[in-house]
Amino acid sequence: MSNPPEILFPDHPAYTDAVEAMRRWHEARDAGAPTLEVERLRQIAVSMFQAVTDYQLRAFGGRPGSIH
Repeated sequence: MSNPPEILFPDHPAYTDAVEAMRRWHEARDAGAPTLEVERLRQIAVSMFQAVTDYQLRAFGGRPGSIH
């Protein structure tokens, strides 16, 4: 059986990049950016947070959500 991946700490680039993506989404939404741009940024942020969450679940020995 293979070893689980290393646990990511909050200062890891995967986390900080996801937080930055969330900030860009909120800024665009609050600034009244076009709907398609806001939705694009939302999808990027959600995807990045989901990737970090799935990785952490594997690192802690859990099972990530299904991949669609």
